[in-house]
Amino acid sequence: MSEKSASAAARSLSDRQRLDTPRGTRRFRVTYDVEAVGRASENFARFLGTGRYLMIQTVIVIVWILINVFAVRLQWDPYPFILLNLAFSTQAAYAAPLILLAQNRQENRDRVSLEEDRSRAEQTKADTEFLARELAALRIAIGEVATRDYLRRELDEIKSLLGDEEDTRTRRK
Repeated sequence: MSEKSASAAARSLSDRQRLDTPRGTRRFRVTYDVEAVGRASENFARFLGTGRYLMIQTVIVIVWILINVFAVRLQWDPYPFILLNLAFSTQAAYAAPLILLAQNRQENRDRVSLEEDRSRAEQTKADTEFLARELAALRIAIGEVATRDYLRRELDEIKSLLGDEEDTRTRRK
């Protein structure tokens, strides 16, 4: 078998059939979108901070307690309300990390916004300094430019000098 035909045969084999290529892992991997989890945690944290959530939770707790105190046949959680306490503990265990995640994401957004504001302020300062230098240069340049009044005065002086010289010539003759 020639070298060309061997390499062509090796190329035609799939990666699974090739012995010189390691197999990929066959473990089950859970993949998730970090941004989607972050957005969901922010939405959940925002909901936990609303009056609507507090009202819903208050109604659920009142109904829970009333059913377990007065409905003798439906008492699934008698007086110390251990199941209700467990539900609150579970809710707090999940809510706290989600709220922290939402706060971290907000902190990152605030940091990026602050950096953008800083760079914008630096650019504005640089632009202002440039314009101030340009304005100063224009004032200096205008100070050296002949104005209309300056030219009138100069022309009047030349005219008077010419008039004086003409008078002296006429007197000499």
